[in-house]
Amino acid sequence: MKLRHKLTGMGKVFACLVLAAIASADAAAGRIVLESGVKQVSLLELYTSEGCRSCPPADAWLAGLMDSPGLWNDFAPLAFHVDYWNSLGWKDRWSLPEFSSRQNTYAQFWHSPNVYTPCFVLNGKEWRGWSSRRKVPPPTGEQVGVLVASSTDTNHWNVSFVPIPMANIKYEAHVALLACGLCSDVKAGENSGRHLQHEFVVLSLTQTGMTISNGLARGSFILAPPPHDLENILALTIWVTSANQLEAIQATGGWLNPVAKSVNH
Repeated sequence: MKLRHKLTGMGKVFACLVLAAIASADAAAGRIVLESGVKQVSLLELYTSEGCRSCPPADAWLAGLMDSPGLWNDFAPLAFHVDYWNSLGWKDRWSLPEFSSRQNTYAQFWHSPNVYTPCFVLNGKEWRGWSSRRKVPPPTGEQVGVLVASSTDTNHWNVSFVPIPMANIKYEAHVALLACGLCSDVKAGENSGRHLQHEFVVLSLTQTGMTISNGLARGSFILAPPPHDLENILALTIWVTSANQLEAIQATGGWLNPVAKSVNH
């Protein structure tokens, strides 16, 4: 189900007031706050693999968005490393079968008989224009609602979403822990001998249901810590969907350790 209605004046005022109240309370409490505006933030997904020789250019294109002014404001990125190339001699250490399953679900939705890498998905739709562009396509400009996520310790998070228009349907929040600045020296397979660099790599993906009351959907989740030996730039991409749907209604995200980002980039 899509929320594709024009925003009424009263609805916009209400959404802004809720956003201001939530963000102000969280900031006053010293919490980390990630928030969207009212306009839709695009969700940009890349399905990739270190075992595929066609993927490094796509990985490099995504890495080029690290310093984009639209990052987190206009679009929120994700790099899902799939596992179906692992049988060709090189196991991608960032790959997970659930990421391959997610891509397969997209393929079924598109009535496509096959999956492939590199594959970009923009707002739930297959996107093939990346190689000829320097930037992500401009956001849709649709006013869909305000999404806010906050935490005091980076592990326990609360998520709130004010949909526009207000709708008493079931929502789900999806949270991806990302790592940037990852490197691999590939020893076998199609990219044997190459030094590969990756940004926005999904380490884990969490999904939680949300309850809605008086036009405000709320949920919470516990974020598993990254591997102990991982000292990279970390970020979150968070998005909300209607229940059992892939297409994001709204998204947001941000850095969890911005000091590390400023030092390493």
